[in-house]
Amino acid sequence: MPITVYGMNASPVVRGTLMAVEALGLEFERIEVNTMLGDQFKPEFLKLNPLHTIPTIQDGDFVIWDSHAINSYLVDKYGKDDSFYPKDLQKRAVINQRLYFDCVLFPKILAVFSSIKNEAVSVRKDLADPLVEAYTSLETLLARSTYAAGEQVTIADFSLVATISSANVVVPVESSRFPRTTEWLTKMQDLPYYHAGNQVGLDRLIAAVKNKFTSL
Repeated sequence: MPITVYGMNASPVVRGTLMAVEALGLEFERIEVNTMLGDQFKPEFLKLNPLHTIPTIQDGDFVIWDSHAINSYLVDKYGKDDSFYPKDLQKRAVINQRLYFDCVLFPKILAVFSSIKNEAVSVRKDLADPLVEAYTSLETLLARSTYAAGEQVTIADFSLVATISSANVVVPVESSRFPRTTEWLTKMQDLPYYHAGNQVGLDRLIAAVKNKFTSL
């Protein structure tokens, strides 16, 4: 039975999970839950997730939400090995730390998107600066390793690339200032599952930003 993924692929957090699903080669169905239209408050969705957040997945009778929780579950259950989320406690702790870092970034992006939706002509400095600070932090982390949490791709990269590529739409990652982050983004884009996992939804987000979220 295929996994069901509830959410809209324009959302960075949904794309973080789509990256994991695609990387694992899982059969799945995505059901659109458009939070701009209030789909998350429909009774049938609230029965699955009373916190009305996306992504939410259903795997048989099991339902779980939050992209980080979902991804760790999926790779533990379906991964051919533990490379995406090593069982080694120290390696896993580093990955978890990067995921918590990603948690902090998402509200900062939402603040920028909200300002654009509310007719902002350009991104305000007080909203852009926290994202630039986040880029600086990621640049420092990537000075230590090729990928976000080590020398191989992990679920930390899945979440962070969805987040950073989304932030890049409104506050560009300057290659001269953030060369390691730029190189990391390129490496992620070269992965065979990146287009389906992230780029398709990212293109949808880019179009929405251009029209100030009048449609999504």
